[in-house]
Amino acid sequence: MILKHLFSVVFVCFVFISSLIAQSETKVRPAVDQISGKEIEARKSPMTAAYLLQGDKYIKVVYNQPHLRGRKMLGSEAIPYGQIWRFGANETTEIFLTQNTTIAGNKLKKGAYSIVCIPNAEKWTVIFSSQLGQLGTGEYDQKKDIFRVDVPVKKTDKQYEAFVIWFNSDGSAMNAAWGDVMVSLPIALK
Repeated sequence: MILKHLFSVVFVCFVFISSLIAQSETKVRPAVDQISGKEIEARKSPMTAAYLLQGDKYIKVVYNQPHLRGRKMLGSEAIPYGQIWRFGANETTEIFLTQNTTIAGNKLKKGAYSIVCIPNAEKWTVIFSSQLGQLGTGEYDQKKDIFRVDVPVKKTDKQYEAFVIWFNSDGSAMNAAWGDVMVSLPIALK
């Protein structure tokens, strides 16, 4: 009788553990567009954000991260020097400010803006624009530029596989890097 009872307990535990393992191996359903009902493919250049928080003031930069994947990107056919680039991948990078801000000596009122740039080997011209919602730079309108600022390119010791934007911990600069180069824009929340 005890052996039969022990066998039942072991069997129940086995079934329970098997169901847990089966649940953990269940595939996650792909995301579905709520309007079209079509499956959304995972992006090769995922969306991410960089934040600077100072008290109740913040800056948020939303961008998509292209990856090198063994390719040369900046200064190549993919992203030629001297031409407008979306400062990331997919949709143009956007910056959101809850407070008036100074970026590289230029005043930018609180609000939302896009960031594009013109990369070159020695400097990048970073452009802040009132034009939002662009997919790429095909619709870029220079008349909507708020300001442009030239920033020198610095070589890095580290190789950045993914394009990345971050803020200095003291809030003094917004940085962007990809491959073995980076640029820094001085900032000040007002």
